[in-house]
Amino acid sequence: MIFLELILQNFGPYAGKQVINLAPIKDEEHRPIILLGGMNGGGKTTLMDAIRLALYGQRAQCSTRGNLSYPDFLTQCVNNKTDPFDKTRIELLFEHIEDDRPVRYRIVRVWDKNPKEGKDTLGILGDDDTWPVDSLANIWDDYIENLLPLGISNLFLFDGEQVKELAEQDTPPPIVIEAIRGLLGLELADKLAGDLDFIVNRKRRELANTKDLEQLEIIEQRLQQQQVEYETIKQELVTLKSQLDDLEIKQQEALDRFMSEGGKIAAERNQLERIKKEKIAAAEKVRDSMCELAADVLPLALIPNLLSQVQAQGEKEFRSQQIQLAKDVLIERDQRLINWLNQLAMPGEQVDKIELFLAEDVENLYTGYAQGEPPWLLADEESLSQLDNAQYHLKTLLKSLKQQLDILQNTEEEIITLERQVQTAAEPEAYKQLQEAVKLAQKQVAEAKGNYETTQYRLTTLGNTIEQTKKELKEYTDKNLDYKNREHLIDSVLKVQETLKIFREKLTLRKLNKLEEEVKNCFLYLLHKSDLVHRIAIDTETFSLSLYDLKGQPVPKHRLSAGEKQLLAIAFLWGLAKVSGHRLPVAIDTPLGRLDSSHRNNLVERYFPAASHQVILLSTDTEIGKSEVEILRENEAIAREYLLEYDSTTRHTTIKPGYFWD
Repeated sequence: MIFLELILQNFGPYAGKQVINLAPIKDEEHRPIILLGGMNGGGKTTLMDAIRLALYGQRAQCSTRGNLSYPDFLTQCVNNKTDPFDKTRIELLFEHIEDDRPVRYRIVRVWDKNPKEGKDTLGILGDDDTWPVDSLANIWDDYIENLLPLGISNLFLFDGEQVKELAEQDTPPPIVIEAIRGLLGLELADKLAGDLDFIVNRKRRELANTKDLEQLEIIEQRLQQQQVEYETIKQELVTLKSQLDDLEIKQQEALDRFMSEGGKIAAERNQLERIKKEKIAAAEKVRDSMCELAADVLPLALIPNLLSQVQAQGEKEFRSQQIQLAKDVLIERDQRLINWLNQLAMPGEQVDKIELFLAEDVENLYTGYAQGEPPWLLADEESLSQLDNAQYHLKTLLKSLKQQLDILQNTEEEIITLERQVQTAAEPEAYKQLQEAVKLAQKQVAEAKGNYETTQYRLTTLGNTIEQTKKELKEYTDKNLDYKNREHLIDSVLKVQETLKIFREKLTLRKLNKLEEEVKNCFLYLLHKSDLVHRIAIDTETFSLSLYDLKGQPVPKHRLSAGEKQLLAIAFLWGLAKVSGHRLPVAIDTPLGRLDSSHRNNLVERYFPAASHQVILLSTDTEIGKSEVEILRENEAIAREYLLEYDSTTRHTTIKPGYFWD
């Protein structure tokens, strides 16, 4: 799986539309690292949240969500300067192998500032980014679980705080433990153990609730009486069904006459009249609103060309005024220069030439910008600004007016439709006769149906009673056999649970042994100190790490430096990602933390280029500094570099190519 492109629109501090190319390719060569630099608070973590949100939606474990509901979280993610009519949008384009060929999908999530129905709109686009894959959008949660399961996503999308927490604790935090359990496949074994417990408890209740058997002769006699009564009710039910069918035919005929002669519409006359009045009132309200719009600057829309001419004339006159002021300033400066030259006792002929040149130069400059006609508008800068604001406001009013006009037209069409329905209604007298005929037919059908359903219920109840009596007869002979079968089932389940417990332990040990070896190899590779640790053991219950030296003696974790602890935590996450078997991108937010220069260089040279086929680094200028980025460039490990520039005045972040040091 490879992330190819991330698009943010009005998301967090990213105003407008921002596009990030994430393809790990440069000059047609594979280079794994995508480097994004930004200061603290500039939007690095927001980019990580955007990837998680695109992939998992409501299930995403985003850093800023906390205890917020999903609708509140979506509202919080909207850029604070976004227009209420604009959408917030996240797009993530990725590629993976499906049926032995590469395919591309673009995940698109869109929502308003106040999300409808409390959620976003999910769309999945196919290879050409034009046709939606609706079938895939409907099962997206299941589909993404096969590519990048949520339970192990934190092994591939993690931040420096997660590494710091993992390094300082003796036992991994819950989020890492959950990922380990999902990786080892222990969830399925735990679910199976719970299902077996449920079966055992249910069978034990069946044994405890077994009733005493009655005498066989009494049961057989009761069964015979019930069967005779069942046949009698069955014949009665056939007669009632025939009567009901005839009455339903008559009812349908009455309803057909009622409908064909306008009875239904007449019955709805009052309701139609009420709805019509409401629509008329709504139309008047829209007209009043349109009048209010017309009372503002809207009439100026009748003279758009004249407004443009006025604005152009004002700008022309204002520019001419500025040129005239500049000319006066230049003339005064030139005069001071001539006076100074005269004081220097320069020859008069040279001074005259200089004075002539300066005069011609000023005149030529002014002639190029001189106004052909005398000014007549005489508008100041503030008036021109107000005119510009009025034109912008006019565009907003025109947009609102169009919306109001559409609403008015729709409402008037609804009023016309209601008037036609009222006109086709039957007369009150004819309607009354039709209604009486329908009511009579409905009453007769209701009575017949009540008798039929009552008799049918009696027959069903009696049939259930007969089945219960037959069951009692069977239990009389099979009770001892059932009792033994249930006891055998409980004993078998208990044996299966013991076997499952042993299987779980062996499965855990087998996979943890592989994980221990991977973590040790990664740690020694990053540490570049082969004599510190010889073996790493992982506890099967708490998943805590224990280190041992060449002599088999424990190496206390407090003996490690802060940098070595962080390298151990990174090795743990790296080993987990390798054992997972998933070939996935790795994204790391604030990756270097408190590492000293030697450990930092080890991580830069050894981990970042080898962590995955695609590594997205989100760093400050103090983490991956000038020397570190030069190392990565020299090793040809970086495919793309971006800089997140945060403007504190607008509180917006802009994504630009390059890094802190280009």
